Amino acid sequence: MAETTELTRHIESYVDTSSSSSPSLQAASLNAIASLVKTDVLPLQALVRELGMYLTTTDNVIRARGILLLAEVVTRVESKPLDSATIHSLVGFFKDRLADWRAVRGALVGCLALIRRKSVLGTVTSSDATAISQSFFQYMQVQSLGQYDRKLCFELLDCLLEHYSDALTTLGDGLIYGVCEAIDAEKDPECLMLAFHIVQSLAQLYPDSSGLLASFAKDIFDILEPYFPIHFTHPTNGDTHVQRDDLSRSLMSAFSSTPLFEPFVIPLLLEKLSSSLHSAKIDSLKYLRVCSSKYGAERIAKYAKSIWFSIKDTLSTYLGEPNFSLNMAPVDGIGGIGGIGFPENEFVMEALSLLQQLIVQNGSLLTSVIIDDEDVNIIFNTISSYDIYDAIPVQEKKKLHAIGRILYIASKSTITSCNAVFEGLFSRMIDNLGVSVSNTDSSPNGHIFPSQKVKFGYLYLCIELLAGFRELIVGSDEPALQYVIDHGTSCTWLHSFSSSLFNDFGSVLAASADRCPLDPDIYIGVKGLQTLAMFHSEVFSLQKSIFDNILKKFMSIIIEDFNKKVLWEAALKALCHVGSFVQEFHKSEKAMSYGSLVVEKIVELLFLDDIVVPFSLKVEALSNIGMTGMKNMVTCLQGMRKAVFANLSKVHTNLRSSEVTVGLLECYSCKLLPWIYENGGSEDFTVQFAMDIWSQAGNFTVFSTSFEEKGLLDALIKTMKLSVGSCSVESQNLIIQKAYSILSSRTNFQLKELESLPLSPGKYNISLTDERIISLFASVVIAVWPKTLIPNMRVLVHLFIVTLVRGIVPVAQALGSILNKLVSTSNSAENSCGITLEEALDAIFNTKIWFSSIDMLQRCNGTSNGKEIVLTDICLGFANDKLLQINAICGLSWIGKGLLLRGHEGIKDITMTFIECLIPGTKSALPLVMKSEDQIQDPLVMKSAADAFHVLMSDSEVCLNKKFHATIRPLYKQRFFSSMMPIFLQLIAKAYSLSSRSFLYRALAHVMSETPMVAVLNDAKKLIPVLLDCLSMLTEDIQDKDLLYGLLLVLSGILTEKNGQEAVVENAHIIINCLIKLLDYPYKTLVRETAIQCLVALSELPHGRIYPMRTQVLRAISKSLDDTKRVVRHEAVKCRQTWASMSSRTLHF
Repeated sequence: MAETTELTRHIESYVDTSSSSSPSLQAASLNAIASLVKTDVLPLQALVRELGMYLTTTDNVIRARGILLLAEVVTRVESKPLDSATIHSLVGFFKDRLADWRAVRGALVGCLALIRRKSVLGTVTSSDATAISQSFFQYMQVQSLGQYDRKLCFELLDCLLEHYSDALTTLGDGLIYGVCEAIDAEKDPECLMLAFHIVQSLAQLYPDSSGLLASFAKDIFDILEPYFPIHFTHPTNGDTHVQRDDLSRSLMSAFSSTPLFEPFVIPLLLEKLSSSLHSAKIDSLKYLRVCSSKYGAERIAKYAKSIWFSIKDTLSTYLGEPNFSLNMAPVDGIGGIGGIGFPENEFVMEALSLLQQLIVQNGSLLTSVIIDDEDVNIIFNTISSYDIYDAIPVQEKKKLHAIGRILYIASKSTITSCNAVFEGLFSRMIDNLGVSVSNTDSSPNGHIFPSQKVKFGYLYLCIELLAGFRELIVGSDEPALQYVIDHGTSCTWLHSFSSSLFNDFGSVLAASADRCPLDPDIYIGVKGLQTLAMFHSEVFSLQKSIFDNILKKFMSIIIEDFNKKVLWEAALKALCHVGSFVQEFHKSEKAMSYGSLVVEKIVELLFLDDIVVPFSLKVEALSNIGMTGMKNMVTCLQGMRKAVFANLSKVHTNLRSSEVTVGLLECYSCKLLPWIYENGGSEDFTVQFAMDIWSQAGNFTVFSTSFEEKGLLDALIKTMKLSVGSCSVESQNLIIQKAYSILSSRTNFQLKELESLPLSPGKYNISLTDERIISLFASVVIAVWPKTLIPNMRVLVHLFIVTLVRGIVPVAQALGSILNKLVSTSNSAENSCGITLEEALDAIFNTKIWFSSIDMLQRCNGTSNGKEIVLTDICLGFANDKLLQINAICGLSWIGKGLLLRGHEGIKDITMTFIECLIPGTKSALPLVMKSEDQIQDPLVMKSAADAFHVLMSDSEVCLNKKFHATIRPLYKQRFFSSMMPIFLQLIAKAYSLSSRSFLYRALAHVMSETPMVAVLNDAKKLIPVLLDCLSMLTEDIQDKDLLYGLLLVLSGILTEKNGQEAVVENAHIIINCLIKLLDYPYKTLVRETAIQCLVALSELPHGRIYPMRTQVLRAISKSLDDTKRVVRHEAVKCRQTWASMSSRTLHF
């Protein structure tokens, strides 16, 4: 047994309520005592004996704490087995303590802990549970207690009803009286959640309509009624986690818990539907739907007409104008709202869901109400006089839309309701359209029969009805579909009149095709044909001839009506929707028809020069149709491949072929390839396509010197990178081996001469063909995985060094990618390229390049006359050639980016090289060539060195990113910023010339604009003066507009973050002056807009710091009120109001 003194100390600590005993100390004491009981060091009976005086003392506070201590210990040992005698004894103690209102919390906690115990560990008997219930209802005045104690009361009642419901039935009507008294007038959200659940439990306890609950249904409803609708005023950031929706769902469950509430709930909900309160309307619709399903069809039947009128009124009020657009994909038909598209509206959605529930529950009654409704019949009579949508009056349109939605729901809900509306209303539509069964054969070529006036309203309602029927078929199981075919009126009607409907929808298109922009008539024609084409399932389908004619009609629009933009786009979208649908039945006749009539025809367009469809539209159609399914995509890819290589073989003689090839490659790279990747397609085509490009490159025709179209090379490089990047390592190995074989056999480079040292002197005259092949090969290197085997890496590094200074940027990017992905070990298991990172770095930075003013660049073998210089020396101008220097700086920036992303220390030497180009003397170098001040200070060279920092810090789309499997160390930008910022600030302060300072500002601007704001804020106080100087310096040149905007965003971030406020306050005047100068910046609207927004942010600074600038700001901003851009004028108005409101004095400018 535990030491008495220790136990007493813990008890005293918990019971003591003075300031000397903190809550944390009391909790620790409670845990210590509970641990002793759990481990049997202290038996529970012994604890009760030790607590004896604390449980019976006349001191109310000590007695309450003692009882609570025992109750909390019992709670904490709920997983400890207890014998029945102990449990019975504890029950007797705690139930009796319920009469002690000063100690009621401990009694409630103790009873709750005992009731919650699991059966295998010893539980309360039914008689004890009854005793607790009797004591609870006898002594507890729940609503007189505090929130926490009331919550305990409700938890206890809830547990008793859940675990001991049979025992509680012995209480008779006392149980219901007690529950009603407990929950009446409760207002706390957490307590209400429990109270509503208690009502549900009562309903389950007395389910019979003649049971005990029936006598009290009105009393319980009277208690619940004031809570509807839930008016939630509890603060969202309070202690409770209960939200309004939680309470509303709980009350809804209580309302629907028993059909006994029906006489009271349904009238209440119908009454609240006319409320002006948003929540009352929405909740009434939701509650009606749930309660209807729970109460049953028989009870709800008498309210059918009242609910119907409410639904109809709701739709007429809240249903907006249709979205006459085919942009959205069609709904599958299971759990969605299809048919004519409408803007989302909560009232409409709930009303339609309620209507569907009622039809499913009692279809014959509801459909007869709908068919016989006066408004429905009026609409059917009035719309017969309107041939086009625009001719229908506004009020009639609203009714038309509402009836259309109702018919859609009725036809999709059940087979019975669908047959009823087809028999009762579809027949009337057909009669009014002038359609007869005798003219149902459509022409074999898909042309539209001549038609008399087509009545728009009936076609509109036909689409809603057909769309609902289609979704019923698609979403139903096979036995139900078989029943439809055997007994369904709807199928019979549709089979009989489908050809006539096809003609009518086509006639609408023929009459509306010349209208622009998109009007409802075009939409109705296309949507109707699309809906008919998508009537297909395994058991029921429209005639194949109808399907084929619909496809032919759409394809005739694609080929012949390309000048009618809106109609053309609508037809293409419809074809895509149909294609996506029939792909689910890829072995069906309709899927095969789609392949031959649509997919193959679209591919043929690429090869038909006599077809006047613009090439851009051909490519758009190809990509959209291809993305309808993997099988169609394969067909489109194969056709695109043939078209690419057919045109690629003619680019040296035909400029048009080059444009076509570029367009196809862009389509493949930007649309088709991402779709294949996202949809889990095979990479076989991607690999083969890349291999075929290399085979074509080996024929010399594509990269011949007579060809000067750079756009094609860029498109090929982009395609190659994206293709290789999406492949596996194994596939990449195949591609790069093929590329290397072409590189080694089809260029003037003798790669074998680069394999051994020393090399014999020789010129490397790089032809345009060589440049293009090398660039294409570099694109492969850029995109590979780190584990991909790059053949002969050492030789390739030497080759890339030789070609880098010629200004071939992909080569520099490839070198950066190599350094980024190489491992730092020679372990063959990890290093697949035969060269380590350290060896590659040594080759790049220590390889001597032979330079002569007569000869071109070449590798040096140490015996020839001339200058031997390394890459960094060229960057510093030792070659006396500015173009070579700029190329070398550009190349070195990409190499540095590869190192920076992986966090390699080599980036430090590279950045110091760039700084040396900006300010001489910051980096020691061997004076192989004397550097004159003019050479060092050449503006183009300095600009290239400054812009190198943009390459280092910016996120590149063309290389060194996750898409191309780069190694990217977290927080690399922040670390680089922190290391470079002190250097820049020191150099700027000591810069000896204005040009050096300006280019240092430029380099710093690149670094700051690309650094995450969190890192910039830490140094905001030091950076703001320099940042403002950068802004002033960048305003002159139009080419700096993007850099200026990026820097302005940094300033905006500092102004809006609390961490930057101190630095901003100190520099408020110069910041305002700088921003005022940007208000008339002519080259970029976003600069002016953001500058004004910054001025608004500055108005939040302390009044004394900014008020002296008020007049100046208002005078400057008044000019922006006349800006040519509306968005700038809008921001200027807000800014003027903000600054003018600092004083009641009115200023006029």
